[in-house]
Amino acid sequence: MKRRESLPIDLTPLIDVVFILLIFFIVSSVFKKEELALMLDLPSSHAKEVEIEQEQIGIELGSTALAYKGEKISFEELELKLEDIDDKTQSIIFRIDKEVKYERVVKILDLLQKNNLNNLALVTSKE
Repeated sequence: MKRRESLPIDLTPLIDVVFILLIFFIVSSVFKKEELALMLDLPSSHAKEVEIEQEQIGIELGSTALAYKGEKISFEELELKLEDIDDKTQSIIFRIDKEVKYERVVKILDLLQKNNLNNLALVTSKE
């Protein structure tokens, strides 16, 4: 009987498949963006940039809408959510459209002060 010689396994096609899968997942992945629900036109400023942490609370105020952590809500719902915050030192990131009436801004600031949430940062855009 004749013995068969074992052939070595060719790894070239395997490496090609791995690279194709890697490229596919890189191209098709979605990078997480900030949770923004409203398209706001922020006022410009020359202030220095502050780094935003993940556990911060984001509030967006437009001329007709309000959003909390990327979700549109009403003033009443916002008041309930602010009352439920346990960590009163948690940072609040406040984005306000430049066309918003001052009365709406004061209403939100009153809610924050009422719940002792004083670590507030107003977001602006660069010029």
